[in-house]
Amino acid sequence: MKFEKSCGAVIYKENKGEVQYLIISHQGDGHWCFPKGHQEKKETEEETAIREIKEETGLKVKLVSDFRTQIEYFPKKNISKEVIFFLAKVKEEVVTIQLEEISDFKWLGYDEALNRITYERSREVLEKVNSYLKAIKE
Repeated sequence: MKFEKSCGAVIYKENKGEVQYLIISHQGDGHWCFPKGHQEKKETEEETAIREIKEETGLKVKLVSDFRTQIEYFPKKNISKEVIFFLAKVKEEVVTIQLEEISDFKWLGYDEALNRITYERSREVLEKVNSYLKAIKE
């Protein structure tokens, strides 16, 4: 079995007191999720996430230091994939998508983002992030 590892982040901003999440649609199958990509040799998980976010969205982000979650799945026969997700806050809103990989993006509130995200595992990540953000605001 082949093993793959990717890292990325759930990116959020606050707009008039509401938290909005950035979700992206991938070229090809058009599924909606969060920016992520393959970890390169000698990169830390955090470095991979920051690099992939910059490549796919053009955004510079700051990772929230104490949030990390992971999902695992089998994208193809005999391939096991682990994806590490961080939480990233952004102040700027200017997204420049990487046209080779990304077809669209949206800033959405929690409910809209949850409904738009294609895969259950990614929705679970958003649920964890939303719970985390609520907890730190209390």
